[in-house]
Amino acid sequence: MSTPDTTGHCLCGRVKYRATGEPIFRCYCHCESCRRATGSPVTAYAGYPTTNFAFEGEPARYESSPGVTRTFCAHCGTPLTYEALDRPGEIHLLVGSADDQDAAHLAPERHVFENERISWVNLTDGLPRKSAATGD
Repeated sequence: MSTPDTTGHCLCGRVKYRATGEPIFRCYCHCESCRRATGSPVTAYAGYPTTNFAFEGEPARYESSPGVTRTFCAHCGTPLTYEALDRPGEIHLLVGSADDQDAAHLAPERHVFENERISWVNLTDGLPRKSAATGD
């Protein structure tokens, strides 16, 4: 059985995206930068090869730190993706912007930046935890 395309959009619908195939990783990120970019205490991401990802409509881009670009809708402000120079060829979509957020292939498989987790965030899911966003 093949994985369906993952589609999503911003709140106002001006920027849409499509990712094909299985994500190359899925995680919860606890870093302060992601919290500030999303306004959420923890963020769920699914990473795809950039060759398997396309936008419909042009998102705004913001370099949130050296080598990191985040996209969002310039009209409604919805954060959409994360890209980093230290992870070339990847784009990480925010699962909260996906059309089918309950899709099994988007479920996080680990936590990253656990060392930056807010103390009152306690997800007791038993998933592996790392202090950095490494692929291993």
